[in-house]
Amino acid sequence: MDISLGRLQKVDLRSVWLSESADFTPWLARAENLEVLGEAVGLDLELEAQEKDVGPFRADILCKDLRTGNWVLIENQLERTDHTHLGQLLVYASGLKAATIIWVAQRFTEEHRATLDWLNAITDEEFQFFGLEVELWRIGQSEPAPKFNIVSKPNDWSRQVSQAAHRIETGELTEAKQTQLEFWTGFMKFLSTRNGKLRPIKPQPQHWVSFSIGRSGFRLDTMALVRDQGIAVNLVMGDERAKAYFHLLARDKATIQDELGMELQWKELPGKKESHVYTGLKPADFTQADRWPEYHRWLADTAEAFGRVLGPRIRALRADEWKPEPSEADL
Repeated sequence: MDISLGRLQKVDLRSVWLSESADFTPWLARAENLEVLGEAVGLDLELEAQEKDVGPFRADILCKDLRTGNWVLIENQLERTDHTHLGQLLVYASGLKAATIIWVAQRFTEEHRATLDWLNAITDEEFQFFGLEVELWRIGQSEPAPKFNIVSKPNDWSRQVSQAAHRIETGELTEAKQTQLEFWTGFMKFLSTRNGKLRPIKPQPQHWVSFSIGRSGFRLDTMALVRDQGIAVNLVMGDERAKAYFHLLARDKATIQDELGMELQWKELPGKKESHVYTGLKPADFTQADRWPEYHRWLADTAEAFGRVLGPRIRALRADEWKPEPSEADL
């Protein structure tokens, strides 16, 4: 069978973006393009500001990592890297206390790539430096498509796993905490081999791991309750508008549960800041380590289903569309 395939053609960046500040930065700051960049570096990015003043300089893009709430600063160039931008990045990191620095350029010189590698080696795990080269490609007469290639990144995964192993080996943790840490370390390895939406993060000796669901003030908790012998997924609404968001989602309760294929526990939690939408506890015997892959798969499948079904609804919520019922004292 004769199969005809297209041919990739590289596109000059300046033929699409004439100016860094007027063209490339506004393009990159759009939500759909930050998503592409975020996928390349494993972060969930939400725009906070463009052209942010930091001392005598002006940073291109300032974001929040929705998963951690940490600052992410993005500096871009439509040419090869230079010492001026490197110096500005360090000023920005200091001035904004940014936890993650992303330097995007057409091409990285070897000395600048090596400098980012060095910064990742000497700073603690709260700081991350990424270097990315941006390219444009098309097939035939198609629209150009961006591609971000990582040339420097923090070596977090091997560092985190080795730290976790050391803590277990040295007996720093209780038996329950050791089980939690081993379980979540295995879960992160599982996620790293899975082509899904959840991205591996640092495992901790605790009963939950939190993931972003695409909007600040919300998070997805995957839970491993060792003492209660169960696993669960919990959507947490945690800002001052949590009650409004909870009631707006609850209006669509039947459809949400039907799309997920499960009944949920809807917990407004009156008197508390948070509200929850909870799967309930699925029995899990953590003494049977050979069943952990089954538990990992259920947690990943369920959390990704929450993201698929609830994520678009959450991003569309407007708190002012809900009005609380008046209390007797108000009448």
